[in-house]
Amino acid sequence: MYVVGRGHGLGIAQEAALKLKETCGIHAEAFSAAEVRHGPMAAVRQDLPVLLFGQPDESLESVEDLAKEFAASGARVISAGVPDASGICLRTIDSDPLSTPILEIASFYRLANSLALARGRDPDRPPHLNKVTETL
Repeated sequence: MYVVGRGHGLGIAQEAALKLKETCGIHAEAFSAAEVRHGPMAAVRQDLPVLLFGQPDESLESVEDLAKEFAASGARVISAGVPDASGICLRTIDSDPLSTPILEIASFYRLANSLALARGRDPDRPPHLNKVTETL
């Protein structure tokens, strides 16, 4: 699975990819929308899940264009904050560009929890991981 963001949204793309691995057992990789076209696009195939995050700033147009490219390549597009994207849209409220990623990741967490449970996993107890780091 690809998880894509740009600008202020790149950090939440990285967080979402990590949470998909931890809670759902899904191999997810985070990419910047500015860089995903350079190599990762070559691996896009029919039904590849792609999660895109966008916020209302100068980066949004490139993320919208990328959503269309993924859809045209047969990928399954899931998005938050990308108005012209087809596919599944995570619900968020309108906000300024700096607050939008926070609202989007909160919406994503609900999705990750539901997906983990649907896959028979306990999102609060990922296998092979400790939620507490011990310092000796």
